[in-house]
Amino acid sequence: MSTAPPISADRVQKFIEDLEAQKKIVSKCTELFTTLTNHFTSLQNSISQKSQSLDAKFLSLSSKFSQTLDSLSQRESSLPDRESAAAAHIETLKEAAFAEFKDPKGSAQLSDTLKSLARRMDSAGLVKFIVSKRKESVPLRAEISVALSEAVDPHRLVLEAFEDFVSQKSGKTLGLTDKRWACGMLVHALFPESSWKEKKGKGPEFSRNIGERAAEVVDRWKGQLDGEKEGLTPGEAVMFLHMVVGFELKERFDEGFLRKLVLDFSSRRDMAKLAAALGFDDKMGDIIDELVKNGKEIEAVYFARAAGLTERFPPVSLLKSYQQNSKKNATTILKNGNFSAAATEESKNVELNSIKAIIKCVEDHKLESEFSTDLLRKRATQLEKVKSDRKKSSAAAGKPQNKRSHSAGSARGSGPPAFRPTKAAKFSNVYPPFNRRNPAPSAQQSPAARFSAQYNYVGQNVFEAPTAPYASAYGVTHSQSPAAVTQQHYVHPVENLGVSSFPTSGAYGGQTSYVAYDYGSAAPSVFQPSSSTQ
Repeated sequence: MSTAPPISADRVQKFIEDLEAQKKIVSKCTELFTTLTNHFTSLQNSISQKSQSLDAKFLSLSSKFSQTLDSLSQRESSLPDRESAAAAHIETLKEAAFAEFKDPKGSAQLSDTLKSLARRMDSAGLVKFIVSKRKESVPLRAEISVALSEAVDPHRLVLEAFEDFVSQKSGKTLGLTDKRWACGMLVHALFPESSWKEKKGKGPEFSRNIGERAAEVVDRWKGQLDGEKEGLTPGEAVMFLHMVVGFELKERFDEGFLRKLVLDFSSRRDMAKLAAALGFDDKMGDIIDELVKNGKEIEAVYFARAAGLTERFPPVSLLKSYQQNSKKNATTILKNGNFSAAATEESKNVELNSIKAIIKCVEDHKLESEFSTDLLRKRATQLEKVKSDRKKSSAAAGKPQNKRSHSAGSARGSGPPAFRPTKAAKFSNVYPPFNRRNPAPSAQQSPAARFSAQYNYVGQNVFEAPTAPYASAYGVTHSQSPAAVTQQHYVHPVENLGVSSFPTSGAYGGQTSYVAYDYGSAAPSVFQPSSSTQ
């Protein structure tokens, strides 16, 4: 029998290596097949999605096309009625204008004057008149809307007022604040808040020429706003956005610019509705999130209510968060100020303002049943009382004290003083006047120091025989001397006397010399002050 040759190890090893190489090739082929399969699958899904999107857009376009055709047909069919209505309105305005021109006296009533200016399309006169009636803003706001309906072209009238305002704004003309306020009244009357939602799906109420002029005015206005970002007022920012909404100019501006204006001046009451009218509905959630991050929860409540996102942003939760943050801010102010008087006052003001904002927000959105404000109102009353007491104490401390006591007879503005300096010619003494030998004291010297030295009197005969006017003024006779006059002839009490026994205030206020008195060398015992002061 023959035997089989033995299998060498090298052959086995080579066989195994061949198998491993083939295994790697098969694995790579499998990976490539899987990758290609996934790629083709994703391409198929993408094509399918794009096809569905195109189908949806085609359906939407078809629907819009049919709606546009219907709208155009309706507008075309309504042209005769609108033309006849416009002609009748113009005829009415013409008759009113002729009647007004025939009546030179005119009318002084507010509504009649506004209507007259609107009929004349006098934008400059209308702005000037509105500025002159600024104190009557409440009735003025209602009458402007009625007056604009009397104009032939209300949009052109308001636009001309804004053109004048923007041109004067570039020239830094005086009185821009009043004109800005008047233009704000006009644009609010022309485009009320109720018209913002009604405009969706409707064509503009103004001509294409007016729209182009409005775009030019707003473009120039934006250039001015870019140069004065620090001085931009909230009222002007609201007016700008109001014009953009009213004349449908949103597409002409960058969305980031409009959004920044909304966020920077979100505290304005009508800013939330303006943001919704600008078409930020799908992005209002992001705006509200940013307001909450910046600590403006009160503004976030208004924006959430305007956008219909109260379920996502509950107003009560936002109010509680704002209240907690306000307390933290007040405490931080106290700590940073080392609990000083100024820090305490600032802390209380921050707390009071936050309480008022919360109460106002609750009232505006009728959240009393969900958020009680009783404790907040009590706390606000306490803070108001403390603030009022502090103002009264500050006013009392800052009031200058009257250093001189005035009696009833020597009150300021009540007549001549009780004791007047007499003239030297009326007395029979040979001594020169006191002010010639002793000059008047300086302005810095107090009255008490002026009479603090010991005086010597010549004698009683110096005071005798006064003149009739002098005697009648004090109710004494010619033979009476001041030494003999009792206390009832003097209006000053004893405690007002100085060291020299003369009154230091009141009747002697401002008296710098006694020209008839001679304080020479007489003994002080001749004249006793106690006889007239006790």
